[in-house]
Amino acid sequence: MARKVSISDLVLRDAHQSLQATRMTTKDMLPACSMLDKIGYRSLEAWGGATFDSCIRFLNEDPWDRLRTLKKELPNTPIMMLLRGQNLLGYRHYADDVVDKFVEAAAKNGVGVFRIFDALNDPRNLKRAAEAAKKTGKHVQMAISFATTPYHTNEKYAELAKAYLDFGADSICIKDMAGLLKPFDAYELVKAIKSKVDIPVQVHSHSTTGMSVATLTKAAEAGADTLDTVISSMSMGTSHSPTETIVEILKGTEFDTGLDIKALLEIAAYFREVRKKYAKFESKFLGADTRILVSQVPGGMLSNLEGQLKEQGAADKIDEVLKEIPIVQKDCGYIPLVTPTSQIVGTQAVFNVLFGRYNKLTGETRDLLTGKYGQTPAACNPELVKKALAESKMDAVISQRPADLITNEFDKMAEEARQNGAGDSVEDVLTYAMFPKVAPKFFKERAKGPVSFEAETESAAASSNGGSYVINVNGTDYNVVSGPAGDTMSVNVNGAAYNVAFKAAGSASAAAPATSGGATIAAPVAGTLLKHVVADGADVKSGQTIIMVESMKMELEVKATADGPVHFKVQPGTAITAGQELAVIGSGAPAAPVAAPAPAASAAPAAAASGGVGIPAPVAGTLLKHVVSEGSSVSVGQTVIIIESMKMELEIKATAAGTVHFLAATGTQISAGQTLAEIK
Repeated sequence: MARKVSISDLVLRDAHQSLQATRMTTKDMLPACSMLDKIGYRSLEAWGGATFDSCIRFLNEDPWDRLRTLKKELPNTPIMMLLRGQNLLGYRHYADDVVDKFVEAAAKNGVGVFRIFDALNDPRNLKRAAEAAKKTGKHVQMAISFATTPYHTNEKYAELAKAYLDFGADSICIKDMAGLLKPFDAYELVKAIKSKVDIPVQVHSHSTTGMSVATLTKAAEAGADTLDTVISSMSMGTSHSPTETIVEILKGTEFDTGLDIKALLEIAAYFREVRKKYAKFESKFLGADTRILVSQVPGGMLSNLEGQLKEQGAADKIDEVLKEIPIVQKDCGYIPLVTPTSQIVGTQAVFNVLFGRYNKLTGETRDLLTGKYGQTPAACNPELVKKALAESKMDAVISQRPADLITNEFDKMAEEARQNGAGDSVEDVLTYAMFPKVAPKFFKERAKGPVSFEAETESAAASSNGGSYVINVNGTDYNVVSGPAGDTMSVNVNGAAYNVAFKAAGSASAAAPATSGGATIAAPVAGTLLKHVVADGADVKSGQTIIMVESMKMELEVKATADGPVHFKVQPGTAITAGQELAVIGSGAPAAPVAAPAPAASAAPAAAASGGVGIPAPVAGTLLKHVVSEGSSVSVGQTVIIIESMKMELEIKATAAGTVHFLAATGTQISAGQTLAEIK
C-alpha cells in the first residue's frame, strides 16, 4: 500500500529568517498566498520564531495583524507557528498565565498547528504550552531539538518522544536546526521514534551543511510522514531543501507527495523576484558550510551572527567565534543550539573572543548556568557555574521547574503595557510581554505603517541623478530622497544636523560631510578606528601619526598628509570602510558636526573630561538602565549600568571608586567605546 509523504513549506517563516535575518514583510508574502494555498501542503510555517521580534523591531508591523491577514489569504492550509515552550517567543520563561493567554490568542488569530519545542529538551518546560494548545483544539506538534553530543542518543530521543506523547502530542518533529542530522542517522532515528510512538513524525533539517536533501530522502524511507522544505528560490544555504527537488525525488515512488511541480515553479518564480529586495540582509553562507558540523550553529543564527559581529566592528572574527561556540556549548552542559540557547551561546562566544574567555558573562548565560532555563542535558562546567552563582548572588542551582518560581504576571504586564502605549487588546499586552524593551517604540510608531523594501536595479545603482534610498541609523530604517550628484541636504539624526553631499556612484566617499577646503585623510583599509592620537583642532605636521586603526587584528598608524589644524570626522570605536574620510587638515573646519551623533535624549558627553575616570561601552547596543542613581557613590567592580547587545544583557561595572555621572540616558543606542559615564 502506497504511503504518501506530505510537505510543509517554510517559505513564509524559516526561509527568510535563515537567509535574510527575518526581514520579509507581509506585503511581499500576500501575492503568493493564493498560489501557496492551492498546492496541498500539510501546513505553511508562517509565524513564531523570530518573526514576531522582527516585525516590531525592524519592520514596524503588527505581528498579530500579519497572522490574521495570512489566515484570511490561506483558508485551505493550516498556518504553523514555532513556539518556544515556556519561553513563548521571548528570551526568558513566562508565568503560566501568560503562556495560557498567548496560546489562546495565537489560536484565535489564525494558528492551526503549534510546533512547540524547548531548547534544553526539558519536558517540564513544554507541558504547560502543550496543555494550553490542546485546549484550543488545534494540532499540537512537539519538537525534539536535535544535537550531536555525547549526551544525545537515538534511545534518549525516542524516550523523549514517548514523554511528549504522554502529555498530548498529536505529532512529533525532529528539529535539526543546524543541518547536523546525517542521512543514515536520520533513518535510524526515525525508526527509533516510530518504535515508541504511533503518531506522525515530521523532519525539519536545515541545508547549511549540504546534507539535508539526502537526510529527508532517507527519513521518508524510514517512515517519516511529513518533510519540511522551502520553495527553491528561497532554499539552500542556511535555509532548507528545495520543495521541488524533494517532490521530484519522491515522485513515482511509494512516497510520492502528489504535488504539482508546475504550480510549485510558479511560486518559485515569484519569490525569486522578492528575494532581490532583501539582498542587503542576505547571509554570506549561501553554499554548504561544513564548519557547522563542529560549531553546530543553526541556520537562523548565522545571518544574525554576521550582522551582530558587523555591528561590533568585528566581522573579521567570525571564524574565531565559530571555533569558540562548541567550547561554550560544552561548558553549558552540551545544550542543543536553538533559540534562545543558540543566541545565548553565540553571544557568549562573541564576548569570549572580544574580551577573553568568560571575562564577561551575559545575564542570560548566568541564568542558563544557574538553572533558570531548566535542566541541561549534561552537567555544566563547575567552575563556570560557581562564577555564575557568585555573580547572581545565588547559593545553589535551581532544580525545580523554573516557571514554578514565577508568580502570575499577566495583569501586571497589562498595566505596564498600557503605561507604555499599548491599546486595550490582549494582543498588545502580549506583544509588550514578549519584548518590553522594544514594544513601546513600536506602539508609538506603528501608525506610520510597515517599512517597504525595493530591489535596487543596476541602472539605479549606477545613476548619479539621485533617487530614493533606505538608510539605517542605529538599527532603524529611514526612507531618504536624494537630489542629483553635487546637491546637499540636511539630515537630522538624534537631534544633530548633518549636511550630506550626494556624489556620483563610485566616488571614494559618498555622502561625506562637506568641508571648506583642506587635505582629507582617508582610511587605508576597512576596520575600526581605535583612537585619535592628537586632539581635535591640534596643529599637525605632514607624516605625523594622528589616528590609530585596527584591521585584520593588527593596529595601523594613519599619518597626516599636510601641515595644519586637524578636524576629525569619525569617532573612536567606529567601524570604518576603505577610502572613508577620517579627518581633514587645513584651515577649513567641517561644514557640519562630524562626530557620531549623541544618543537621543541622552546627556551629551562632556566636551572635556573634568578629571574623571570614564566607563566605556565594551560593545555596541542599547543602554537599558542605570543601576544606581546619578551622583551616587560607587566602589570598584560595582555594577552601574546594564546594556543590551545582540539581544543579551551585559553588566557594566565601575572601574574606580567615587561619584558617578552618567553621560548617556537609558533607552539610547550606544557604540563600542562610547563613554557611558564618568566617576570622579
